[in-house]
Amino acid sequence: MIKNLSNLLFMTTLISGSLLTISSNSWLSAWMGLEINLLSFIPLMNKTNNIMASESSLKYFLVQALASIILLFSALFLMFNYNLNFFNKSYFINILIMSALCLKLGAAPFHFWFPNVMEGLSWMNNLILMIWQKLAPLILISYCLMLNFMFYIIILSAMIGALGGLNQTSLRKLMAFSSINHVAWMFAAMYSNENLWFNYYLFYALLSSSVVMLFYTYKIFHINQIFSMFLNNSMMMFFLFLSLLSMGGLPPFLGFLPKLLVIQNMIYLNQFLMLFIMLMLTLITLYFYLRIALNAYLLNYPKISWNFLFSDNYWLKNMSLMLNFLSISGLFLITMIYLIL
Repeated sequence: MIKNLSNLLFMTTLISGSLLTISSNSWLSAWMGLEINLLSFIPLMNKTNNIMASESSLKYFLVQALASIILLFSALFLMFNYNLNFFNKSYFINILIMSALCLKLGAAPFHFWFPNVMEGLSWMNNLILMIWQKLAPLILISYCLMLNFMFYIIILSAMIGALGGLNQTSLRKLMAFSSINHVAWMFAAMYSNENLWFNYYLFYALLSSSVVMLFYTYKIFHINQIFSMFLNNSMMMFFLFLSLLSMGGLPPFLGFLPKLLVIQNMIYLNQFLMLFIMLMLTLITLYFYLRIALNAYLLNYPKISWNFLFSDNYWLKNMSLMLNFLSISGLFLITMIYLIL
């Protein structure tokens, strides 16, 4: 009972810190909200009493503290720039702020901590790290958007997110590199339209939740465990692969809809080079999603090399089924949207 109340308290503080950052009108209050968010997430990462979780929480704390120091340093220099006129232009300070926020976000080339931290956490903590912890830095980045600097972040995030997941056998690291690739698409949406990135973020949150809920329900952490899942429940395996393809942006699934909106806006702005690079790198992400499916369906052996454990929680099973049904209903939703428009 006490443990559940403490988790509820930490989750409430986590949400409050992000809301404080989102609603702040100064960099100092935004920094305070990010610090409240950080200090409430650390106990949630450590609640499993696992040495890997402790190592991940320490890495996360050190990296976030470094990013917070850079952000506070940059905010103070902006204040001095306004009052004492140290610099004629604040271009360098804006780059520092963008770099600090990208470090908090886990975008390339500041992604070095993100896959290692993801590897040591449980699936629920990974879900918080992939979805909720990205919201406040993304909104702050949208306030101080620098298009020239953002172009290189987009290309590097798309490239590292695609190439980094090729040789991964850990599903948590694979989801981490997939998240880095999706960050590139969110930045591209922000690059072309100020409001489009939030729509992409909502779709990303839905698709990531559908995949992570399946992994959490069946206690799957590595690709080899998916084989045993296929032997016991082929229907859930089918839903998992459709959700992975939807997350990769393959039409006609739901994950293709936000990518289609970003592609249309980038074509309108004549950003053909960036669009071509991102589409080619997205095909690589589809490749390692398809690799999981082909390995499980075509290279499946009757001998099980992993113990198959799954959750008995009835609510979790129904919730994962509902989320996966939404993620594979993209064709119907896209058709309805175009008929309405």
